[in-house]
Amino acid sequence: MGMATDQAKFHVLAVDDSLIDRKLIERLLKTSSYQVTAVDSGSKALEFLGLNNNEDEQRNSNPASVYPNDHQDVEVNLIITDYCMPGMTGYDLLRKIKESSSFKDIPVVIMSSENIPSRINRCLEDGAEEFFLKPVQLSDVNKLRPHLMKGRSKEIQPNINKRKGMEEIQSPDRTRARYNELEVVSPAN
Repeated sequence: MGMATDQAKFHVLAVDDSLIDRKLIERLLKTSSYQVTAVDSGSKALEFLGLNNNEDEQRNSNPASVYPNDHQDVEVNLIITDYCMPGMTGYDLLRKIKESSSFKDIPVVIMSSENIPSRINRCLEDGAEEFFLKPVQLSDVNKLRPHLMKGRSKEIQPNINKRKGMEEIQSPDRTRARYNELEVVSPAN
């Protein structure tokens, strides 16, 4: 499996109220072979994720929503959001995501055209993986891969360890295998 194939599996939710900036980040992400969903506000991002406060009310009253009703089918591997947006800032969105038991492990990257160290530090201290200064460039997008891989490894790591243990135990070509502190001896034929 090649690098581009692996990256194409990654889905990034891009949030920016500026159409120009949203199109720029969308193009950069797609150029890097990421699947992208772009929205223009923090509240639309929460709606897409299924984290809006009146989620049940909206599902019942508006079944023909723009976004899928079953949000569990939509896997987002990373969220990149503008800091300054009307209504809900990128920082507010970060806090809501990190407070969510379902989405707290999704890496969040904040971007802003303002280089304000206290703002940058606050975002990073409260869970943002990166803080990019606008205009975002391809070199910035290339910094996303380790965060995506880290998020992906959290999802599959328990299964890998479990599978590895089973392979060691069931492997016919090994007569003795050690898995953690457990010694397994294969029965003699």
